[in-house]
Order: sequence, then C-alpha cells, then structure tokens
Amino acid sequence: MFEINIDNSKYKNVFFIGIGGISMSALAELMLHKGYNVYGSDKNRSINTDKLEKNGATVYFEHDKDHIKDMDLVIYTDAISLDNVELKQAIKDKVDLVDRATFLGAIMKNYNSSIAVSGTHGKTTTTSMITEIIKDESINPTIMLGGQLKDIYGNIKYGEEKLFLTEACEYKANILKYFPTTAIILNIDEDHLDYFDNIEHIIKTFKGYVDNLQKDDYVILNADDENIKKLYPIENTKVFTFGIENDANLMARDITFDENGIATYDAYLNGEKLATIKLSIMGRHNVLNSLAAISATYLNNIPLEKIVDGLLNFKGVDRRLEYKGVFNDAIVMDDYAHHPTEIKSTIHALKKVCKGNLITVFQPHTFTRTKLLLDSFAESFIESDTVLITDIYAAREKDYGDIHSKTLRNAIHKHNKNAYYMENFDCVVEFLKDNLQENDIVVTMGAGDVYKIGEMLLETK
Repeated sequence: MFEINIDNSKYKNVFFIGIGGISMSALAELMLHKGYNVYGSDKNRSINTDKLEKNGATVYFEHDKDHIKDMDLVIYTDAISLDNVELKQAIKDKVDLVDRATFLGAIMKNYNSSIAVSGTHGKTTTTSMITEIIKDESINPTIMLGGQLKDIYGNIKYGEEKLFLTEACEYKANILKYFPTTAIILNIDEDHLDYFDNIEHIIKTFKGYVDNLQKDDYVILNADDENIKKLYPIENTKVFTFGIENDANLMARDITFDENGIATYDAYLNGEKLATIKLSIMGRHNVLNSLAAISATYLNNIPLEKIVDGLLNFKGVDRRLEYKGVFNDAIVMDDYAHHPTEIKSTIHALKKVCKGNLITVFQPHTFTRTKLLLDSFAESFIESDTVLITDIYAAREKDYGDIHSKTLRNAIHKHNKNAYYMENFDCVVEFLKDNLQENDIVVTMGAGDVYKIGEMLLETK
C-alpha cells in the first residue's frame, strides 16, 4: 500500500499527469506548500494551472515522455488513458507511480482527524458548508474542494495536520482508497454507469467503503435515502443519521421557506432541540446537505455557535445555483446539475420562486450517462416551462453515434412539449434574447462548459 509522510518524504520532484483537474490541482498546490518541486501536464490552461504556475509549479500544456526525467513520484488522474506517453515512460523508468485517489487516501492519513463527503449528489455544496463552519484560524484545517469557493480563494486551504476535509467521489470505486475518521454518505443513486454495472454494484462499493472504517470512526448517513438503507447492518463503526422524513439522530423540523426559497428550520438532536438553523441558499435539498454538515462538525467537537453562524454565512459555491446577472429584467443563473435527481431538485427550487417563466438550458454530460439514464432525464424537466438542449459534452468519452441530444429532446417531449434542441451556444443566446421577459429565470445547467451561455448572453446587454 502506498504511504507518504508529507512532512518528511523521500520524494522531492513530483509530477502530476492531468494537473489542471479540480482535485489534482489541489493536491499539487498542497505539495507546493509543503516544499516539494511540483511539475505537471494538462491539455489546456485554466484558473487552476495559472494559480499553480504563480505559486511555483512547472506546468506543460502537452504530454511528453521527457517530462518524466528526474521525477521521484508520478501521480495520474483517472481521465488519463493507459497509452499516455508520460504514464508509459514512468512505468518504463520504474518511477514510483500512484493514481490520484490512492495518493489522496495516503495524504488523508497524515491528519489526526479527517472528514470525507461522499454521495452521488451534493458533495461540493456540503463540503463547502463544512468549510464555512471550520475555516477560521482557531481550527486551522486543511481543505480540498471539488469547486471554487470564494471564501478560501479557490479549491484548497492548507492548515495544520489536525483536521482534513475533502470530497470523496465514488467513480471507479475510488472511495475504497480513502480512510477518513468521519465518512459522510449523502445519497446513493445510479450514476457513472460507464464504470459501474448497475445500482447494486454502486451500493456494494459504498458498503465496502463503510466496511473499511474503524470502530472509533463515524459514518454519517442520510436516513431518507432508500439505497443507503441497503448498507445495513453496520457493525464495524459508529453510525450517525440525519434526515427530514425518517427518524434520525439529527432531524430538521418546522421547515419554512421565504420568498427566495431559503429555509429556516429547527434542528433536533436525539429528540431534543439543538438550534434554529437559517440558511442563505435555496432549496429543500440544501436542508439535507446542511444536516450532514451539522452532523460532521458536531461530532468533531466544533462549537455549536460556529456551526449556526457558518451555515448562515454560507452563500454558495461557484456553479451551484449561482446568480450570474440580469438580462431584460430576467434573472440569469447557473448550476452544475448533470444527473436527473440533481436537475429535478434544482428546477423544483427555482420554480418555487420564479414569478415568470423558468427556462432551463441543459448540456448533457457524457454519452454513457445520457444513454443509460435517458428515461430518468426525460422526466426531470417537468417543472421547467421551456427546455433547451445543447450538444452532449463528451468529457472523457468518444462519440460512437448511438446517442444524440435530439434523442433526449424527443424523450423529454413525452413529458414536456416545450423542449428544443439547439445546434450551438449562439443559437441558445439568440433564443434567450428573443424570448426572455421580466420576472423570468433562465438557468444554464450541466457539468461541461454550458455556463458560458449565460456569460455570452450578459455580454450582449
């Protein structure tokens, strides 16, 4: 098993293949902070690579086997193919080689306590909520996010080796490589079917994750999630639950929403009122996310006052129900939702506060997800008044021609007749310019580059 003491390591020159990724860049920045010589490669420049270069990393925007010369350790991302020239050269030269998830798991062991936030939906928001609660210097945690949070000026905050906070993605069963002392599982849903066989395979992976925990660790579970119930019995570690509908250790009661869809509720711990919680972001799904954040921080002895204030002060993270601006007296927003469950939750939250028409611009993410979850996608846009579908964002996949955005458009038509396929972003912008009216809301949605549409629209004012 790979291990590393980041304060006293034999490694000096560390190379990251795919250094611009949200998790890879955070790990690279941590290694820079710890005094390592950091190198890496990626296809394109980004805010992540710019920041790394500013902090002293050497970043190449092409892959070349000569980059591996004199490297002591090579870390590679899941997105890298097996025929990558740098990966092959590292193997040939017998350089110590480790995948990103294994490296993150090894880093986690350097801290006295660690919180890992997993689940199909809500990881970045929940991790950011916890960040807002624990970020101050009296706690001084090390934090790695799957998004950009303005309050920590990016996707990483480095602190002491007391408390470590990170997201824990299940893709390619990576959660089996993590070793937190507090493991949050927000939900379990059907996703990443380019790797997992079916929902049973996903549940089995999460069960393996729970089984890896130690007797003094905690697993924090959403009591309202049907698939999480299939993880029981759990006898190897401590269990703490949260929920709204079902009995749980921590429950939200007397939930009210203001005119902007923002919740206030009373949190009850084991039947006794703990505190009144007021959020600053909209949506019922964020009540559940906040319950998970309360659970993790309370169990890690964070003062209740910090928890209440942190949740009130949390204003959201980039690309999660993010306000972008106003066009023709219509609100322009952006959201990272790319799974049917996420889409449904986001649209529901916006529909409750929309005084005009809700227009959803959706960019499907990966051919596999679009094809295998087609029926679920088709039903997730019911509450949107108009749906605009752009071309599928391929990400790591190749287009084999067996699924197209028009196929999704046709499937949505069974539930919502106002669904249209758009050939390119310019067509979307023109449609919005011609159709947006006062009190409408338009939300761009997806895990690719669909956010650019809102920016393009606002630039035309």
